[in-house]
Amino acid sequence: MNVLVTGGVGFIGSHVCERLLTAGHTVCALDDLNDFYDPAIKQNTLRELQARAESFAFVHADITQRAELDEVLGSMPFDQIIHLAARAGVRPSLEQPALYQRVNVEGTVNLLEAAHARGIKKITIASSSSVYGVNSSVPFSETDPIFSAISPYAASKLACEALGHVYHHVYGMDVCMLRFFTVYGPRQRPDLAIHKFARLMHAGQTITVFGDGSTSRDYTYVDDTVDGILACTDREFGYEVINLGESQTVKLSRLIELLESALGIEAQIDRQPLQPGDVPITYANIDKAQRLLGYDPQTKIEDGIPRFVDWFRQQNP
Repeated sequence: MNVLVTGGVGFIGSHVCERLLTAGHTVCALDDLNDFYDPAIKQNTLRELQARAESFAFVHADITQRAELDEVLGSMPFDQIIHLAARAGVRPSLEQPALYQRVNVEGTVNLLEAAHARGIKKITIASSSSVYGVNSSVPFSETDPIFSAISPYAASKLACEALGHVYHHVYGMDVCMLRFFTVYGPRQRPDLAIHKFARLMHAGQTITVFGDGSTSRDYTYVDDTVDGILACTDREFGYEVINLGESQTVKLSRLIELLESALGIEAQIDRQPLQPGDVPITYANIDKAQRLLGYDPQTKIEDGIPRFVDWFRQQNP
């Protein structure tokens, strides 16, 4: 199978590429290598992927440029697309809302249009638990109302879900929207809490904690998320929206305790008020994923944090 993975040298995308290559597929990773974080990180990941298999190809391209996508999709007869490329993060989206709409919404339209033009019927697209907003019903279910986004990032992902349905309805494309819940693990983006906290604690610096530590997240180990993504590539759905979480919640204070234990370092904490756009809890109902994908997350946070720290120490001896 020939698979295009957009955002293919990012955190989740690189793990998807590795798993596809291991399964014997031909993979083309598309990424614009932007400066949201140090591009050298992605360059290192790219070298690892290139060394892994001859069936891996990389294309430097920007999903906001339709002509570039047309060229990429015309270079190989792709069977499927896994669309992970996006501007990520709630807080940065508050500072650059237009950029988030351009990349996430217009970029997704460009990809759907280019795929339709080439007759590519199956596409798996990354959405986010942020679409649930401040949801009073927990755990979050795919049938919950989702019309109260509280960040530009969340709004952009809601728009992508609507666009996916349009291209299924109008053109018969097989589209699966996957709502990710706080993915972590090796290669996690340096701006995300677990990686940022580990880096600062390792350097003996203070970590900034917004709120009293009671906010809770459904932290999902990257291997479990990739299991769900790849299960989508083996099935046809028409159009579906599916949660991919661990279906357990962990308070921020507990997360810090686990990092302290794994690193052997006591955190120095600077407490600040909660930030706009943050939600008090994320918590996935994964019944649908279990039923449709055979999804069965295996890695509890007590095991996942030490695994992340092992990788972190290798990168930061």
